[in-house]
Amino acid sequence: MLCTACIVLFAGEARAQCTARDVLRNQLTLKTTPSAITPPVPVKSAFAVPVWRTITVGTFANSFALLNALDAAGCSIGGSAEEILARPAFTVGTTKTSVELFAVSAAELGFQTGTARLADIYARAQQLGFGLAAAEVAPQLRLQFLDQPMGEFLIGMEPIKRWTGEPVILTVANGGAGLVLIGRDGSADAEIPVAARFLFVRSNEAALAKAVRGVDETAALGRR
Repeated sequence: MLCTACIVLFAGEARAQCTARDVLRNQLTLKTTPSAITPPVPVKSAFAVPVWRTITVGTFANSFALLNALDAAGCSIGGSAEEILARPAFTVGTTKTSVELFAVSAAELGFQTGTARLADIYARAQQLGFGLAAAEVAPQLRLQFLDQPMGEFLIGMEPIKRWTGEPVILTVANGGAGLVLIGRDGSADAEIPVAARFLFVRSNEAALAKAVRGVDETAALGRR
């Protein structure tokens, strides 16, 4: 009962926040300005990248409650994205958890051509200590990122297959007509523009390495 009440309350607070008019009002109220376009700086390690945004997952009983919240908020959902949220492979967390996200473009990962294969982008990100975000992250971010700048598209999730077998990755976007959640080709050979930004988490292995490094550095300071 408590969980259901939380869902209803959240949906009520988010109502009509995804339309173009409401997005503009939010940006004027918050006095947000579009991010300046700067040349990509190559990423050497996941720990050289600051946290872009922290969101909360595990706040809905199931994927259908999450889908209902998106609908209540007025967020447009593409056909393939809606199908993915209904797939058995799409799951939501059972425990309320904070997730730190890192927004990195393929160009910042070192790709210099016009496009790069999705598999190569993911492999490079994992080499640097990033991990793929869980599928729940994209729709949760859509609900919690109501001041997204116009023209921004953020790719963020592990691919999930449609009923017909094609893998899809979800994208959180503001194309100018309001806030949307859409799907795009998530196959290994999909060509992605290097300017596209991806949402990653830090991998467990990288986090462990950082913890060990921190212990070593503390010990070294103690010997001085």
